[in-house]
Amino acid sequence: MSANVENDILSVEKRRQDALIAGDIDALDALFEDSLIHIHAPGLVHTKALLLEHVAVRRAYIEITRQDLLLRTFGDSAVLTGGIVNRMHAPDGGERTIDGVVTQVLHRGDDGQWRFVSFQMTPYGDQVWGALPSEKPEQADEEESE
Repeated sequence: MSANVENDILSVEKRRQDALIAGDIDALDALFEDSLIHIHAPGLVHTKALLLEHVAVRRAYIEITRQDLLLRTFGDSAVLTGGIVNRMHAPDGGERTIDGVVTQVLHRGDDGQWRFVSFQMTPYGDQVWGALPSEKPEQADEEESE
């Protein structure tokens, strides 16, 4: 993947974040494919039209922080995966923070522009299984062999 493609996609993601915080429906409309499916952390599924209405009515986003992004491209498609922390207004007037991992799929249209076609956030939860043997730190392996 070229540095230009990577920069283009990361720029589109930054514009998405800024538009959500600003409630900029026109910018979001341009960044999302008409076929967009957006799955919020609690499992709520929105089409593009519903997501735009959600943003316009609720104006929930205060701050969005991304972490450890992995970007993979496959021709005119890209998958962006990584951590996210959303600081948001709560329905009761307070604030709430939701953090987890997001998978986003983008497509480059005939006009050369990257647009989002899919978004799914999975909030962090209990890790009931623990680490796999290959994921354990080497220090733990050394202690076990003593």
